[in-house]
Order: sequence, then C-alpha cells, then structure tokens
Amino acid sequence: GGISNGMPIFFRVAFKPPATIGQDQTTALYDASGEGVLAAKGRHDPCVVPRAVPIVEAMAALAIADAVMAQHARQVSINMHKSS
Repeated sequence: GGISNGMPIFFRVAFKPPATIGQDQTTALYDASGEGVLAAKGRHDPCVVPRAVPIVEAMAALAIADAVMAQHARQVSINMHKSS
C-alpha cells in the first residue's frame, strides 16, 4: 500500500560491502609466474552507510516515476484504442 491511499511506503534495502579495501593484497598472477600485489588506487569508501539514505531515496523516486509513466502509457494506449 501507500501509493494509492497516501500511506507511507515501506520496503527493505540491502547493500553489499565495498569490493575494494585500502590495504594491499597478495594475489596470483595470470601467467602463473608467482605472486603479485593488488593495490586499490583512488578514493574508496570503507562504508557506504553515510550514502545509503540518499541512494535509497533516489532509487525509490526513480521506481515510482517509472510506475507513473508506465500507467500513463497504458491509459493513453487504452484511450487511443477506444477512439479508433
């Protein structure tokens, strides 16, 4: 509920942990010549929690806008078929 009757919209959200860490890691090389070092370069967040709320709000807004546009397209299509 919520969209048609004005009640709050509730849903569950899950985030995967970041794929990179700020620490160098040993790794196998593709040519099997031994071990190498894998170092992440650039800016990487150790935790996405501070960004979670804006991300969820934006994705919820996109999903609702998509549903509204799909419903509008259905209504236009129905009206076109009735008038022809």
